This record gives sequence, structure tokens and C-alpha cells, in this order.
Amino acid sequence: MSLNSTVSALRPHIAFFGRRNAGKSSVVNAVTNQRVSVVSETLGTTTDPVKKAMELLPLGPVVIIDTPGFDDEGALGELRVERTREVLRKTDIAVLVVDATVGLTEADSALLSEFESRKLPYLIAMNKIDLTEQPPQGDEHTACVSALTGEGIGELKERLAHIIRSDTKEKRIVADLVNTGDTVILVIPIDESAPKGRIILPQQQVLRELLDHHCTVLCCQDIELKATISKLKDPPALVITDSQAFKKVAADTPEDVPMTSFSILFARYKGNLDHLIQGADMLKTLQNGDKVLISEGCTHHRQCGDIGTVKLPAWIRAYCGSEPDFSFTSGGSFPDDLSPYKVIVHCGGCMLNEKEMQYRQQAANAAGVPMVNYGIAIAAMNGILDRALKNVV
Repeated sequence: MSLNSTVSALRPHIAFFGRRNAGKSSVVNAVTNQRVSVVSETLGTTTDPVKKAMELLPLGPVVIIDTPGFDDEGALGELRVERTREVLRKTDIAVLVVDATVGLTEADSALLSEFESRKLPYLIAMNKIDLTEQPPQGDEHTACVSALTGEGIGELKERLAHIIRSDTKEKRIVADLVNTGDTVILVIPIDESAPKGRIILPQQQVLRELLDHHCTVLCCQDIELKATISKLKDPPALVITDSQAFKKVAADTPEDVPMTSFSILFARYKGNLDHLIQGADMLKTLQNGDKVLISEGCTHHRQCGDIGTVKLPAWIRAYCGSEPDFSFTSGGSFPDDLSPYKVIVHCGGCMLNEKEMQYRQQAANAAGVPMVNYGIAIAAMNGILDRALKNVV
């Protein structure tokens, strides 16, 4: 996959934090050599996180995030600080921008404590060294820069690149499960909820990775799967399906052919598959009135056959034989208080980076609430979970 085609969810997220007017936005603009953020002497110019996916040499494909000041005040200020805390959930590397003419403040120390408690790699960018008589000394975590003159910006980028290289693990969504030259079938239902004129992100990513691995990839709808397999001289090495078609795909795929779903592969890829498998057991035990949170990482126009708000609730009611109380979230929204819920049913998370998915899983674990994703839940409700997991765990 080329640098320009790397999707945001797979890029390292580098977020810039600090007090108002420490020069966060100026440093972001200097690092990116673009006017990513508006710069002003007025306190609180950045009122919402500003996010930009870009190619940043020598770092490569990244997502840069500029955040509101962590010391913002008043009712609106508290909301802005909360938005900044939300950014921490998806941050891979944090940069604390400090005004070198002022030095570390209580607000800066609070942010450093946040980074360390989250085991988050970070750098301190001591900004405005051009205005100091005796510039501060850099150390393992500190780079001295001037966003105005550009001094130290190159070193800051090099150090960020080093963190990325040392923190990045070579991971695969599916290529490690098949061999070069294998034939893989992707089952992609096209119904009223499918986006017009395109396939969705997880399907794109799996397809591209398999092509990069020099596999032969066949795409079909669920109603065409049986005929597609029958035309092959040799059985496919793997069948990967959209989760909502699990039941029919399982019936039409020979028992000796491995089969799984896109969302199960993404749970494996983002490191939370084992926890999600455990959450499937809760679905059968749901009683009338039990609260169930169905959460999706993307925002899209809901259709009449929407899987999250229509199909899953119906399947869960039929499976548990009761009437749970369903709530729904999408995009970056995820409740701070998860204690009211009996179980959380989450999408595959293709639009969320690994850090955000791990945060949501950890939040659920801390609240003692089981979490399961769409693919695992649907496989469990159709009695085929063991088969769907056989070749991926």
C-alpha cells in the first residue's frame, strides 16, 4: 500500500497539547510546513481539535491533531478541555508544547501525568526559545524549538520519526493467514444499506492487502457464493464475509474451507479479539429491560435495513427471547459512564485507530461490562462462532 493511500485509522496519530498561547498551532504549522491551524495572539483561538491526515517526512503517513488549550476556562472552556481529553484516547504519540519563556506550569504537569498514566510516548517541545536569554537544555523527552524561526523543528520531526519507527509493529489484517498465490473469496452483500457506487473501507483494506500478497481475490454477493465456489478447480484458501451474511455464507461454504468475517479480522488486527470473544456469552442471558449499547466507529446515513440500528437489535431479541433496551452511538461518541449497560456490541472499528479501540475495550473492562463486536456476536447467534474463529486465533 502506498503512503498516499494509507487510511487514517492505520496512520500514527500525533497530537499536540499544551496551554493556551504556548504556541501549539504555530508548532503544528512549522512541523507540517502547512497552515493546518489558525494562529493568533488571542487566547483560545483553537476551539476544537483540528485533524489532518498527511505525508510528513521523515515520518511518512501520519495524522496530525492540534488541540484546544488544556487550561481553558469557563463553561465552554471545560467542554474544550473535555474534547482534548477525548483526543488522548486515539493518540499514539503526544507532543506537549511549552512556552519556554514561562516554563512548565501546573497545567503542563497535569498533562505529563496523563501521558505517563496512559503509557503514552511523548516529547516536550519547549517553544519560543528565540525569546529566551538562556534557552533550556534538551533531554530524552525535550526538544527546544522556535516555531517562528524554525530552529529545532527538524530535530523534533526526526525524534518523532524515531518514536514511530521504534513503536510500530509489522502487522497484517489477513495476509499472514494465507499463502502467496492462494485464492480468497470476499463476500460483499449489496443491499439497501450498502453505499452507492463503492465498497466500504474494511473490504477495500482486505482486498488491497491480499492483492499486495499476490493472492487471487474473487468478490461476490452472498447469493452468488455457492456458484462461485463450484466454478473453482480447487477450493478457496479462505472465505471472508460481511458479518450480516454469516448464516448463509456458513451454509454455502464447504466445512473444510476456512471462513471468517471482516469484523473478526479487524478485531484480531487491533489486538482485542480475545476480550470480544468472551463478551459473546452475555447475549444469551439478556433479560427484559437490560441496557445494551450498540456502538459504531463511523457516522453514516442510516438506511431502512441498517445493521446497527435495525438488524442487530432484531437478531438479539430473537436470540435471547426478551426485550432489551437498546442505545446507539456512532463516530467519536462513546459514553464515559458504561456502568448501566449489560453488554456493548461494537462494530469492527475500521474507522477507529488501534489506540481508540483499545481505550474503548479498557473502559468496558474497567466498568465490568462485556464487549463483543458485530462479527463475533452474529457468528455466536448463528451457532458458528467456533468455525469463524478456527483459523484466526
